[in-house]
Amino acid sequence: MEMVPAAARVRPTHQQAMTRRERPVFSMSDDHAMSKKILDTHNPDGRDVDVNIILHIVEEIFQHSYPAGIHGALHGTHDHHEANIEALKLEEKASLAFDGILEGLAYVIHKVSSELTCKCSGGSDTHSTTMSILAMLSGYQWDAKLVLSLAAFAITYGEFWLVAQMFASHPLAKSVALLKQLPNITEHHGSLRSRFDAINELIKAVLEVTKRIIEFKKLPSQYISEDQPPLSVAITHIPTAVYWTIKSIVACASQLTTLLGMSYEMIVATTADTWEMSSSTHKLRNISDHLRAELDRCYQHIKGKMHDEYYQMLVHLFETTQFDNMKINRAMIYIKDDLLPLEIGTTHTRANIEVLRRKTVLLLLSDLDASPEEILVLSQFYIDSRSRPEFQYEIVWLPIVDRSKGWSEEQEHKFKDLQALMPWYTLHHPSLLEPAIVKFVKERWHFSKKMMLVTLDPQQGKVACPNAIHMAWIWGNLAYPFTISKQEALWSVESWRLELVVDGIDQNLIEWMTTGKFICLYGGEDIEWIRSFTKSARSVAQRAGIDLQMMYVGKSNNKERVRRINSMITAENLSYCLMDLTSVWYFWTRIESMFYSKMQLGKTIQEDKIMQEVLTMLSFDGSDQGWALISRGSFEMARGKSQIITKTLDDYTVWEEDAREKGFVPALIDYFLQLHTPQHCNRLILPGLDGDIPEMIVCAECGRSMERFFMYRCCTD
Repeated sequence: MEMVPAAARVRPTHQQAMTRRERPVFSMSDDHAMSKKILDTHNPDGRDVDVNIILHIVEEIFQHSYPAGIHGALHGTHDHHEANIEALKLEEKASLAFDGILEGLAYVIHKVSSELTCKCSGGSDTHSTTMSILAMLSGYQWDAKLVLSLAAFAITYGEFWLVAQMFASHPLAKSVALLKQLPNITEHHGSLRSRFDAINELIKAVLEVTKRIIEFKKLPSQYISEDQPPLSVAITHIPTAVYWTIKSIVACASQLTTLLGMSYEMIVATTADTWEMSSSTHKLRNISDHLRAELDRCYQHIKGKMHDEYYQMLVHLFETTQFDNMKINRAMIYIKDDLLPLEIGTTHTRANIEVLRRKTVLLLLSDLDASPEEILVLSQFYIDSRSRPEFQYEIVWLPIVDRSKGWSEEQEHKFKDLQALMPWYTLHHPSLLEPAIVKFVKERWHFSKKMMLVTLDPQQGKVACPNAIHMAWIWGNLAYPFTISKQEALWSVESWRLELVVDGIDQNLIEWMTTGKFICLYGGEDIEWIRSFTKSARSVAQRAGIDLQMMYVGKSNNKERVRRINSMITAENLSYCLMDLTSVWYFWTRIESMFYSKMQLGKTIQEDKIMQEVLTMLSFDGSDQGWALISRGSFEMARGKSQIITKTLDDYTVWEEDAREKGFVPALIDYFLQLHTPQHCNRLILPGLDGDIPEMIVCAECGRSMERFFMYRCCTD
């Protein structure tokens, strides 16, 4: 039977060793006795160590010791010119170290280095050496213990590679190498590659854990406390993490020390035995991942505290008097001065916040689902204002996006597409918007889904109108400077008249009003009723001898249906239509805005005639039935739903005499009132604007409270 060498029989494979020896992360912390021994070595006396400079020098040593693989290092092919350049870069940092940072530490580092060299050479086990080093460094903080231990090992490691690299070209290095038996190592570099690679990987893991622990020390104390979670939980793991990391440093030193003076036979017998190094590397990486997770929890806590602080700062800014509008503009748009945060969407021209100084600022708030119709109509107002020096205002789009769940490529495209439509200033990117601002506009300004336009006055940046979008839709630039007082002034001279209803929405309407023609606006989705109604209306108009012009204004919530009906009305020559669907959207948005504008001023439906008429129009739009509004001049307007309209036209012979005596529209109104019965059902659909929806709405026809329902709608088609 073939005999298997003893060494081969007892040495496990790498994977077997990993499986057998791997223990849970921080398993030592579960061993109360061991944890207590580690903590017993810790007796910090308040001394402070600048670990960052020392760690930087240590990293430079590791980088230049094993830069291009073992073959290049052992055969002197390292680029000395490049090394000299790097050395010059380090000169300033080194001078800082010698000027005081390392003052008093050189002796400690030397002691730890001697401990590593002597104990590892003498065959001491890694645990006892680790505990000895921890005791030696008892007066230092945990991060300093790690960095000083690393510095001590870096000296040994650096000296080893310095001699190895210069062996082929420098007589002194060659002599030292001969005494250290380095020629044997250089001769058998191929056999040693795996061992040095394992040491190198473990050093990387050690550095990773060290940086994690240093990172905990850098956490801002004003936002996170060591005696409260999550930091109090995280730091309980640090002592054990330091133990395992220093133990890994000891293992690296032991591997390095055992190479000195080895014969070829000994090298061959031991170079395959790197599983313990790999196991330590794996454990440290797990520890690093765990610490990273704890750090992430700490950073989330800090972000939350900073978020709350920023939020309270915004609240305070808007509650106190400012000297100009710039402090609030910066706080709401971009508080830093490190870049140009504004961008004109259509030209991609970047700008500083200074362009807003002493100007009325309209903060346009929307998510990434803002409709092209909204942007198109608002763009027309804005472009018109640029040629009118009396309109000193700027619009700034703040995209209100919850970025806590990440930022997708689809969102990026949607943002860019919307931004490209805007001729005004936009935030360069949503990432510049502080999360506290998003919270502020939702909680304080009640932004939810619908576009808002918040007016900030040009002197102090105070809120002059919490939402001027309604004013903008109703009056356009006539609403400048978009303040509550301007809104009150505009309503004070308004009444329910055809000009208010249609504004300049269609050139035909303007011409008909100018020439005093009878005008009929109508809507609905039943094409059969539309055919019947338009035929009857024409017949009655002809008999009454009036010039009646009809315009189909569609519905607010079904673009495709309106488009199809428009096509049929045009093809059959039934009447005029608002062919541009943006005009249909604008017609109904203005009607809706009249309601919210009045609500903003505290008006009630019971007292306000315009609100009553607006609610009637909105109930027409919310109904499945057709409807019509017939007018002559500004103030003679009769409106009714399909059943009443149809009955009235059918009964024209009944009220024909009244039409000749009183006028067509007054007689129409009187007959509507005769047909009205208490039995009716009005349906009103209002978009959800947080803070604007009234608790109670009364029916515009009978004055009774309307029943309240919730409706969820995903789109307008």
